[in-house]
Amino acid sequence: MSALDERTGPAGPAGPAGTGQAAGNPAKPAEAADGYRAGRTLPLRVELVRQLKRRRTIVMGAILAALPFVLAVAFAVGGEPEGREGRVTLMDTATASGANFAAVNLFVSAGFLLVIPVALFCGDTVASEAGWSSLRYLLAAPVPRMRLLWSKLVVGLGLSLAAMVLLPVVALLVGTAAYGWGPLQIPTGGSLDPATAAQRLVVVVAYVFVSQLVTAGLAFWLSTRTDAPLGAVGGAVGLTIVGNVLDQVTALGDWRHFLPAHWQYAWADAVQPTPQWSGMIQGTAVSVAYALVLFALAFRGFARKDVVS
Repeated sequence: MSALDERTGPAGPAGPAGTGQAAGNPAKPAEAADGYRAGRTLPLRVELVRQLKRRRTIVMGAILAALPFVLAVAFAVGGEPEGREGRVTLMDTATASGANFAAVNLFVSAGFLLVIPVALFCGDTVASEAGWSSLRYLLAAPVPRMRLLWSKLVVGLGLSLAAMVLLPVVALLVGTAAYGWGPLQIPTGGSLDPATAAQRLVVVVAYVFVSQLVTAGLAFWLSTRTDAPLGAVGGAVGLTIVGNVLDQVTALGDWRHFLPAHWQYAWADAVQPTPQWSGMIQGTAVSVAYALVLFALAFRGFARKDVVS
């Protein structure tokens, strides 16, 4: 047997950079080039810059930043919101202060609008590489599969969190300019001073992000199973909507407590004079449990997947 045969082995030629494997073969590399460090491949900053430059990231950021302006114009055209049938809701206090305006923006977007960037950033990430036929070249670089998924997931979650921070920050600035800086008026009575209101809004944003981890897990898992980004994103959004619909079926009784959608508005308990944390704790436990299972399925499935695109 020649020296070349001994190096390549019966499985065929070695992959690029001395990986000793084909790009679609999940087997462990037989050898590595001098100076190669798996932990240095596909740095997070490189993946972040790549995702920030994509058109869908820019468009989604523009939509979220534009929503507070659209609502401010709507209130300016339609006049002051008024309570209906003697009931005062959070929407009715939207123009009371900048803090109220920010809270209303989170309220109207948490159920659906914020689901889209999470599904987009986490569902488009791996599937798009497969759709462009660049995934196998990334693995042949060689980027270890777990390293590739980890970089994609961290950046996807980071962009999702940035989207959720962007909306209330812009809304707070727009609301303060339009309605002034003041306490957060609570619909049930009472108010929170601006400093306390700002702290509670941070808690709200953090909880909304945690509650969306299920959508992120669904999107990321589907992204590792398909070469069609739209299928991963649409599937995650569709399943999230199904969860919301099931939560409206009161015949399910206590079974609804196991649905992440059942706790998506538990953050409202944080903007009370005396905050209640039990609902948010239960919602966090349910969301994190589902997300961990889905992320584990994504990593396990991708480790065994034969990548051919």
